[in-house]
Amino acid sequence: MNAPKEAVIRMYAARQEIYPREIKGRYASLRWACVWLTQLLFYGLPWIEMHGRQAVLFDLASRKFYLFGLVLWPQDFIYLAALLILCAYGLFLVTAVAGRVWCGFACPQTVYTEIFLWIERKFEGTRSSRIRLDRQPWSLEKLARKGGKHAAWGLVALWTGFTFVGYFTPVRELSFDAASFGLGPWESFWVLFYGFATYGNAGWLREQVCKYMCPYARFQSAMFDKDTLIVTYDAARGEPRSPRQGAAGAGDCIDCSMCVQVCPTGIDIRQGLQYECIGCAACVDACNGVMDKVKRPRGLIRYATENALAQRFSASQVRSRILRPRVLVYTAVLAILGGAMVASLALRNPLKLDVIRDRGAMGREVEDGMIENVYRLQVMNTLEAPQRLRISVDGIASARVADQDIVEIDAATTRALPVRVRIAGGEGRPGSNRIAFTLTSTDGAAHQVREEAAFIVPK
Repeated sequence: MNAPKEAVIRMYAARQEIYPREIKGRYASLRWACVWLTQLLFYGLPWIEMHGRQAVLFDLASRKFYLFGLVLWPQDFIYLAALLILCAYGLFLVTAVAGRVWCGFACPQTVYTEIFLWIERKFEGTRSSRIRLDRQPWSLEKLARKGGKHAAWGLVALWTGFTFVGYFTPVRELSFDAASFGLGPWESFWVLFYGFATYGNAGWLREQVCKYMCPYARFQSAMFDKDTLIVTYDAARGEPRSPRQGAAGAGDCIDCSMCVQVCPTGIDIRQGLQYECIGCAACVDACNGVMDKVKRPRGLIRYATENALAQRFSASQVRSRILRPRVLVYTAVLAILGGAMVASLALRNPLKLDVIRDRGAMGREVEDGMIENVYRLQVMNTLEAPQRLRISVDGIASARVADQDIVEIDAATTRALPVRVRIAGGEGRPGSNRIAFTLTSTDGAAHQVREEAAFIVPK
């Protein structure tokens, strides 16, 4: 008697290659507009100069973040946290209104996949040509087409990695070093690392990043409701499907599968909303083109809401339900946080002061019976202009600065200043006394900063 065969359970399904078909239409044009806009910003910003330096530069070595006219220091980390919170709430708001529209039009994974697909089409042809080429045995023509495509991908990926590093190392210095083969080990590593990430994600992984690696696809449903705009198939109008146009009892869907062929994640939108759908609306453009050819109304696949499909809302009724409580809450939070951040930046004091008392000399008596303490003032000027500052001290009636009380601090820099403070003998109680240093701009600007310290009177 033959032994029964063991059942094989596969925990991971092998990837089926997806060959998205090129499509033209309103949403395809909008998607390419987003590609151009995002990439012009990304590749162009490092080359813009302001005040004699790179306009956008995250100088980690000097611990300064330059954002156009702003100079942010590690002490300003709160602004970065606020910016991340604003981006998160912005994403929540967009998702509540229009689903995964960010994923479909502006996400870097979508943008670079679109660029790499365009390169692939230039070297390998249309969808059917690419399928046929992959099924052919290796030949000189296939090697040339595949090799040219990967070389072009590699160039775009390296330029992307180079540009990304240019946000952290001045891009003009980086260009000079690269041209003279003098890139340092860290710059070389990160250029290659981000270049390889771009090449792998946009060239090879593609939809797998959206389906398996991106957490947003998993929790997006928590931000959806029945009035969220999503890409939907109107089953009431399309079913039952029939390839024969005008067949008795048939719906408008002619089962041409164009919506599947253009989908970058390979799903069939006619099966309902799926977490793999990135909301790019390629299927909408494809279906509208088919409906035009068969002389049927557009919109069999369209942006709509669950309520709109179920209750057959008009476009104006759909728009009227956009401003619902969830959307209003997200909008209010965004407005409050954004306003608070702008006001905080506008009112931010460009001077920062830390006072460190010299612990090697607790307090000493000098000439004329005066008591002296020594301090180190750590002064930070966050403006991109030098500041002329006056140092004053109060808290004890006779307290005065024994050194020069006028100093200059260069633009966007930190300077340590040794300062001696003296008081008349007999003033102040033995032990610790509270005093305060004040730095005041003498250049006409009303900039002032104050910091308390301890003055030690010997017992």
